[in-house]
Amino acid sequence: MHKLGRGHRDKLQQFVTITGASEKVALQALKASDWHLEGAFDYFYSQPQLRNVTDSRHLEELYNRYKDQYVDMIFVDGITLLCNDIQVDPQDIVMLVLSWHMKAGTMCEFSKKEFIEGLQSLGVDSLEKFREKIPYMRSELKDEQKFREIYNFAFGWAKEKGQKSLALDTAIGMWQLLFAEKQWPLVDHWCQFLQARHNKAIPRDTWSQLLEFAKTVSSNLTDYDAEGAWPYLIDEFVDYLNENGVDQHGQINDSSLKQ
Repeated sequence: MHKLGRGHRDKLQQFVTITGASEKVALQALKASDWHLEGAFDYFYSQPQLRNVTDSRHLEELYNRYKDQYVDMIFVDGITLLCNDIQVDPQDIVMLVLSWHMKAGTMCEFSKKEFIEGLQSLGVDSLEKFREKIPYMRSELKDEQKFREIYNFAFGWAKEKGQKSLALDTAIGMWQLLFAEKQWPLVDHWCQFLQARHNKAIPRDTWSQLLEFAKTVSSNLTDYDAEGAWPYLIDEFVDYLNENGVDQHGQINDSSLKQ
């Protein structure tokens, strides 16, 4: 890659970010299309063998590097080692995106099936490919449909096994992580409201409807429909904001919050 001119390097990076392909595959597609991006995309998507080709032996080696010494699973220690290897903070939202790709059933653990099939779907069978795939996984959060899928996945992934609802502290942490991406102005007020007024686990309906509320209702609440079919907790949140004087920017007077 160091031998490429700046224009070619920019196209290579753009191709990798959009397709999630490795730099090697991106280079092959761009060269085949004489460095025309649209032609390279056509070439890439018309050649199934270029996409997501993985070596099962390398996948086994990766899994064995991270799996528990006594149980055929990857737990916290293995995930921490993986994060160190790919140079990602364990609290980084990209680990949630990775877990979504793996269809992981529980936070902080991967079964062998989840890990290997997830990496196969990503076309990853080496740490180098893993690192190259991180910008692609981050870019998926900007896709409206994928963000919704990741958001809804997070509820089942983060809740305790056997529980129907999500512990409040966990839900607040997940909302702060997810809405840091979507930049919902009311997220901090929502979390303060829950701690002051609710202090209970969060049901799935409230979790899923909050995203719809954040997307469709402006932060100053002028287009909020009190007759809409919102969960009671969201209706109570709107009352709470109105009691405390939400302004046109979605801000309220924190010094006079009513507990």
